[in-house]
Amino acid sequence: MRRMSAAPAEIPAGPQATPEPRSDAATLKRLLPYLWPYRWRVAAALTFLVAAKLTNLGVPLLLKQLVDSLSLSNTDPKALLVVPAGLLVAYAALRLGTSVFTELRELVFAKATHGAARQIALEVFQHLHALSLRFHLERQTGGMTRDIERGTRALQSLVSYSLYTIVPTAVELLLALVLLGSAYDMGFVWITLAALAAYVAFTVTVTEWRTQFRRRMNELDSKAHSRAIDALLNYETVKYFNNEAFEAQRYDQGLDAYRKAQIQSQTSLSLLNTGQQLIIALSLLAMLWRATTGVVEGRLTLGDLVMINALLIQLYIPMNFLGVLYREIKQSLADLDKMFGLLEREREVADAAGAAALQVQGATVRFEEVSFAYDPARPILQGLSFEVPAGKTVAVVGASGAGKSTLARLLYRFYDVSGGRITIDGQDIRSVTQDSLRRHIGIVPQDTVLFNDTVAYNIGYGRTGASQAEIEAAAQAARIHDFIVAQPKGYDTVVGERGLKLSGGEKQRVAIARTLLKNPPIMIFDEATSALDSANERAIQGELRSASVGKTTLVIAHRLSTVVDAHEILVMDAGQIVERGAHASLLARGGRYARMWALQNSAENGSDGAAAVPNEGR
Repeated sequence: MRRMSAAPAEIPAGPQATPEPRSDAATLKRLLPYLWPYRWRVAAALTFLVAAKLTNLGVPLLLKQLVDSLSLSNTDPKALLVVPAGLLVAYAALRLGTSVFTELRELVFAKATHGAARQIALEVFQHLHALSLRFHLERQTGGMTRDIERGTRALQSLVSYSLYTIVPTAVELLLALVLLGSAYDMGFVWITLAALAAYVAFTVTVTEWRTQFRRRMNELDSKAHSRAIDALLNYETVKYFNNEAFEAQRYDQGLDAYRKAQIQSQTSLSLLNTGQQLIIALSLLAMLWRATTGVVEGRLTLGDLVMINALLIQLYIPMNFLGVLYREIKQSLADLDKMFGLLEREREVADAAGAAALQVQGATVRFEEVSFAYDPARPILQGLSFEVPAGKTVAVVGASGAGKSTLARLLYRFYDVSGGRITIDGQDIRSVTQDSLRRHIGIVPQDTVLFNDTVAYNIGYGRTGASQAEIEAAAQAARIHDFIVAQPKGYDTVVGERGLKLSGGEKQRVAIARTLLKNPPIMIFDEATSALDSANERAIQGELRSASVGKTTLVIAHRLSTVVDAHEILVMDAGQIVERGAHASLLARGGRYARMWALQNSAENGSDGAAAVPNEGR
């Protein structure tokens, strides 16, 4: 719609502040409903997890038996051959069993992980389409898409880290402590618990401290990404003003700030890893010293020493990554929280409870004492009242900023009125569903934005499921069929990002074809032919008049020559109607419309228009 993005003065700052980050527990609670449908898969995965850890715990025990069976004190040749061979087979079977149970766990739970991620991503996508126009005018596309991407990935990372690493490590630690305490003495248990407590305390403290660097790094990443996307989307504008170097400099500034944040994050990570390794090394030294002393004193066998060493290695290898895992889980929770924040963003315009579908008989549109302001300090419409009778055409003209395009926004219910009401066949549009309302309205905007897809797709978007013959008929009515078939790929021609491969007139004709294909009972033409040459404009004006027959039509125009056939013309100024009537009666009145008409005619005829508009300054 005309000047939607060209009138920033009409668009205030968003009414909703950035929400405060929720706690990790609240984020997990918010995530639970998405995993609940897969609870049986979770139970099965946990069963396989415990089975994998039990078989894994059997490996050190078998190593002990294997080493002890090879003791030189055993002089039975058969025992020296048979027993170790059997233990080796059992050892291999346990290793295989661990891998099998681990893979079964991942296979069983994969559907839950990907299914929940898909559901959340779909809900966010649908919710973003349900948010108001104000939100989408204020958003930063690059940063928002990055938030969604990170949030979706965070769910998979969170489940993967917790179910595949944290929980297995906890289970294995518990089993190891039980084994050490029951088979040996509690000294081994106390050393392990002390090391674990020191490790966890150090990891949590340092990770909490360095989270600020990771958060800052992500913010700078989103900012740099937003700048890059914005510059690429506005490629032509960058070229028009020779600002390639300027955009590259802005992007490089973002990348440099991101690099510095990365270095801070890496430095703090190195500190974390060094401290963790120091704690693990000291605990290993204490455990092995105690075990070695036991062997020397005869309380433990050489197999016991091997078993304790293997058990500690199995236990501490995953703990090496605990700091990384904790950091990633915290970051995943933060990313999920940000995506949930998008999902919970309140809809400024929402269907009323129990809203019914719009029932259209004649499609009479009425604006009844409508008031509206994007910002309370700057009213746009002030007690506006008019009617577009069923099957008739009403045109709205006036200077820029008079509020003409706001009428279309309100009729589409992109915003709700501040006062008064808008009705269609007597039904307040706030009492019907937005979906049914918009199904009955079609618009040809001045600024046409197309999908980066084929011409056929963009025309067919007016009514998904339309046949190729119907698409071509709409293109012929919009006088663009001949141009399309002249292209090497015909209707399969890709129009490029936002339709940049097409000229302004070609894009506008695609928009006209799209709306003609939709064929709604209410039509809005917002400078529908402004990008066309005079010959095509006259031809398409005829097509639009034909398409408007029997339909309720609102025409927003700047060129008065395009509205002379309207049943009624409204002249707007400062959000109010200052004149109304048919073309001939308005000219005869000699008021503002007559002066606008004279000024445009004189401009088209090459005159300065001074004689034609002597009272323009009154």
